[in-house]
Amino acid sequence: MQTINDYLHQYELADLFPPAVIVSMHIEHHAAGSRLFSQGDAAEHLYLLVKGKLKISMLSPEGKRLILAFKTPFDIVGDIEYVQKCPFINTVEAVTDLVLLRIPHHALDHEMSGNSLFQQFLLETITRKFVTKAQELNFNLLYAVDVRVASYLLSMTPDKPRLDSPSLVDMADLIGTSYRHLNRVLQKFEQAGWIQRTNGKIDLLDRDALFNQAGHNIYE
Repeated sequence: MQTINDYLHQYELADLFPPAVIVSMHIEHHAAGSRLFSQGDAAEHLYLLVKGKLKISMLSPEGKRLILAFKTPFDIVGDIEYVQKCPFINTVEAVTDLVLLRIPHHALDHEMSGNSLFQQFLLETITRKFVTKAQELNFNLLYAVDVRVASYLLSMTPDKPRLDSPSLVDMADLIGTSYRHLNRVLQKFEQAGWIQRTNGKIDLLDRDALFNQAGHNIYE
């Protein structure tokens, strides 16, 4: 089993954090399908994603959730909230089993204040996230629903060929379409032999065809 120091060395972060911060870190495990936190929850920790895949979504003013991104290691969760000292601005859920390193804000405030390397580290990650958010919002507006559905199916099944018991209403909200339109697209995919729906589950039978439909795995 890997230790905190193992993960820090794996992602070349051992020199970024002083010993006093490293001893404050904890390893968290989250099962696939679990919700780490919801939009509006209090943010008291910074998280380093070191294993697995997570989904980030936001609640629109109309009350619908939209996918912003899928994340794989290495990535940071809660960096904007740490800098702004605000609640979590997005909802974060586990697509696969996850391993994260949890760092309390108070340890960072005490030990990393004025650390130029850490400030640059945060600046780079936050800037990248704003670019990604703009791209994903444009994607929801500009790309056909067929492309978004294919990409969603691929993104949600990185290590297995089946999407277990998805809620089509939630899926429609997440990719920014209606339930009826989503159902029509899934029927088309099923008639083409790309997927099979059985007892509420969706089996991906032809990933290559779905990749071709997506053009590129946009949500990644």
